[in-house]
Amino acid sequence: MITAPSGCGKGTLRRNLLATDPGLIFCPSVTTRSPRPGEADAVDYFFVSREEFVSMRDRQELVEWASVYGNLYGTPGKPIEEALERGVDVILEKDVQGARTLRALFPEGVFIFVLPPSMDELRRRILGRGTENEEERRRRLDCAEMEMSDLSTYDYVIINSDLDRATERLSAIVAGERARSKRRTANDD
Repeated sequence: MITAPSGCGKGTLRRNLLATDPGLIFCPSVTTRSPRPGEADAVDYFFVSREEFVSMRDRQELVEWASVYGNLYGTPGKPIEEALERGVDVILEKDVQGARTLRALFPEGVFIFVLPPSMDELRRRILGRGTENEEERRRRLDCAEMEMSDLSTYDYVIINSDLDRATERLSAIVAGERARSKRRTANDD
């Protein structure tokens, strides 16, 4: 699971990793927020109405859900369970709140926190996205500082100062975790 404050590049890192590792699948979250430029439904997120989200929650199709920045986000359970049953490694992209809940549900999971090189760089990235107004940017930056206080609960930390190097580190973490004796099975090569 990849976690990071807004603007740290978790989505880009996830896309880079998936492009080079066919043994991974991404299970998108469900959200009520509108797609950002370049995002595609069922690829980056499942974009749904608030009513559909509430219906999914009420049918217990979400293993966790939360309200974040005024929008609802949740993790559909069925795709994760199906992939794990097939022995496929699953990558999730969550905020700190979602990661806390999922850690309790999937204690065998690997939790990776992505940091910006500095708060100044994070401000620059969030401003450069141009997808939030001033109040939303301020809220995301305030939240980032609180989220970073959770670092000690993660298995790994990656500082995303150079995208290629951060992608290499993420790939190395996945490879290392696959090689751990407790994760290997009789079918591994």
